[in-house]
Amino acid sequence: MALTQTDLDALDLAIARGTLSVEFDGRKHTYQTTSQLIAARDHVARIVNAGALNRGPRVFGFRFTTTRGD
Repeated sequence: MALTQTDLDALDLAIARGTLSVEFDGRKHTYQTTSQLIAARDHVARIVNAGALNRGPRVFGFRFTTTRGD
């Protein structure tokens, strides 16, 4: 199971609501403490953000020309 931004959003929502249960791909997981839930959220955030960084550079170049030919 690949972790996605949707999974991270579900963890954030559980933390905001104060619940310890989160559902991923139809499977419900219940954490014992809020600390475990936050640790899981941090782990998922690292994985999701690492995937975003490996997409390559987002550098764009533009070449402008004028009617004068410059």
